[in-house]
Amino acid sequence: MHASKLTMVACSAAALTLGLSGCGASFEGSGSKDAASAEQLALHADDPWAVETAADPAAKAEGSLHDGVYVGVGKGMEGLITVTLLVDDGRISCLETTQEGESQSRGGYEAIRDGKYAQMIEAAQGSDIDTISGATITTAGVKQAVDDALAQAEQGVAAEATAADATGEEA
Repeated sequence: MHASKLTMVACSAAALTLGLSGCGASFEGSGSKDAASAEQLALHADDPWAVETAADPAAKAEGSLHDGVYVGVGKGMEGLITVTLLVDDGRISCLETTQEGESQSRGGYEAIRDGKYAQMIEAAQGSDIDTISGATITTAGVKQAVDDALAQAEQGVAAEATAADATGEEA
């Protein structure tokens, strides 16, 4: 009888080992309700910053804009946001985006620093840009700054047209 107990213990240990090894390697469908590890997230999560914003080089801004460099200001979460735009033949290029006081722990700080907002402004040829997750107020400040700069560009055209009308010349 002693041999049969030893055989039964060995078989039970083997069955337990095989049963447990089937649960460890799988990430999906394992039935575990524990939070995903960083390694699992890295394998399955897309990087939201990896998406490139493609700008159409032939696209132009809507409306009548005067060529030149314009600096617009908007209010961010914790300070002012400045956008410097170059308007050349109706095409907008974002020369610079800066911020005063935005926190590094928010997405808008990185998007300003990394040029993400500049890419979005050039792709949209205006302020109609997507909101960056975690940076809703910063994005609103960037839009406000772009609108401010474009309003200046429109006024430049209006001032030139008014001056030309007063002298009877064509603009």
